[in-house]
Amino acid sequence: MLKIYGCYRSRASRNIWLADELGVPFELIKVVQANRVADPAAPGAPMNTRSAAYAAVNPNRQIPAIDDEGLVLWESLAINLYLARKHGGSLAAADVREEGEMLTWSMWAAVEVEPHSIQVLYNLVGKPPAERDAKLAAASIEALRSRFAVLDAALATKSFLVGGRFTVADINVAEIFRYAMPAAELFDAAPRVRAWLAACQARPAFKAMMARREAEPA
Repeated sequence: MLKIYGCYRSRASRNIWLADELGVPFELIKVVQANRVADPAAPGAPMNTRSAAYAAVNPNRQIPAIDDEGLVLWESLAINLYLARKHGGSLAAADVREEGEMLTWSMWAAVEVEPHSIQVLYNLVGKPPAERDAKLAAASIEALRSRFAVLDAALATKSFLVGGRFTVADINVAEIFRYAMPAAELFDAAPRVRAWLAACQARPAFKAMMARREAEPA
């Protein structure tokens, strides 16, 4: 059985969403971020990103990782692309051209969007108020305006990113754009992005994943 290392309140949520969409059974091996544990090195501490046991799985000490019948992979977006290709179906690429598009959108989101969207999340709602950096949040929002415009333009002639259907590319990109949701002004300026993200998040597999995420202790 597929093993997913991580927790719902982490980037492992991307892999859980995809696995649920595919109907692939998995075992979630609970690994939490070290900063969520009072003493990560204490005897009896839950497995966390500083644990030697987890470092043996992912030496980068980041969440997530998977073990798929002995194949160990890191990086949430790459994991999703791999699982979609392995299991096929409508979420996977139909041909090499679609695969190229899926790779392009996934890498674009990781490189061009996530460094800014994660700062929006952290500094508008994620961190305690005293630790938030308003200037960094504002700079990140400004940097995202052009990225939102790129995606909004791409969605002018299609409902989803690749092949006229919901695919792994939409999961990968939607999970990165989700971080920017506290900045409503970005979505006000990009109504197609707002509609696309709402369509992605209306899917039963996403709702199920988020319900479990919300139920998980912070």
